[in-house]
Amino acid sequence: MKGIDDMLCALIMAGGKGTRFWPASTEEKPKQFLNLFGDKTMLQTTVDRLLGILPIERIFICTGEKYKELCLKQLPNLPEKNIIIEPIGRNTAPCIMLSAVYIHQIYKNSSIAVLPSDHAINEPEKFLEIISNASEFVENKERGIVTIGIKPDRPEIGYGYIKYSDQLEEIKNSSIYKVDKFVEKPNLEKAKSYLNDGGYLWNAGMFIFNPQYIFEQFKLYSNETYNALIDLPNHLSDDYMKVLEERYKLCEAISVDYAIMENCKEIYVIPSEFGWDDVGSWLALERYLNKDNRGNITKGDIEIFNSYNNTIYSDNQNIILLDVEGLFCIEVEDKIIIGKKESLTKVHELRGK
Repeated sequence: MKGIDDMLCALIMAGGKGTRFWPASTEEKPKQFLNLFGDKTMLQTTVDRLLGILPIERIFICTGEKYKELCLKQLPNLPEKNIIIEPIGRNTAPCIMLSAVYIHQIYKNSSIAVLPSDHAINEPEKFLEIISNASEFVENKERGIVTIGIKPDRPEIGYGYIKYSDQLEEIKNSSIYKVDKFVEKPNLEKAKSYLNDGGYLWNAGMFIFNPQYIFEQFKLYSNETYNALIDLPNHLSDDYMKVLEERYKLCEAISVDYAIMENCKEIYVIPSEFGWDDVGSWLALERYLNKDNRGNITKGDIEIFNSYNNTIYSDNQNIILLDVEGLFCIEVEDKIIIGKKESLTKVHELRGK
């Protein structure tokens, strides 16, 4: 996909700790900075994808101070000013308000697409088309927020859902609907009913909006955060970081879903299919690494003899399997974790023990 949307900027949220991918993901080097499935890290892949419609100057990353050098090392073409520093982690609502103020100071008339740094997208052309269409809708309407909803293909209990109602508009190949409500992660029975209903989408945590409108919503529904951040000094000023550190402590630690999206009266959704996955746990290895003809899934220097249905991830060591079935093995730096394959989702629970 070619061309530049001159009214769009992208904000990539890259401050998460990726605890579900422990021990590969640590506080010093979280999931978004790892190359779990290929040659590039998840952050690099996210930025590369956006370069299909945006110049690097319009791509911003919000992260913590301790990850700034990692960002610059992995993204040498990104201007340093495009890294927005959170003094402390306060969840996604303050992160988005801070970033909207920061970007608005640089690009006054831009809309902003808020995107996670660690999601997989298998059909980037479709994804970019939907982002561009959402941006066009926001620019024409000015008021309102567009979110990207993923059409579910299974009853998933690990995601929040979006219930949508009447179709509002068609832009190119994208149908835009009014959001009826956001729904918390369901139990299996409810997830099955959502899938059968057909009017529910997975909440992918992606939003496109006009900064002035998001400021209005924060003023209405997250007033502490709005008051703390709306009049920050310019990021080039000498006292910017000092003022930000003082003000950020005053922000409510809350997700943007709870603070804004569930309260906003003008929120819309584009039902989408572009091979999305939030890569939320080690189970994602099964979706993104190839299986051999005996059901083994491997990454790293692995040798397999008469072994079936195993999942093996090795960072540094040669691992040899002999006459085993249904196991997982994760080798990272000074740790080797082995267990039954069905316990793969519990690995992160060992963190800190």
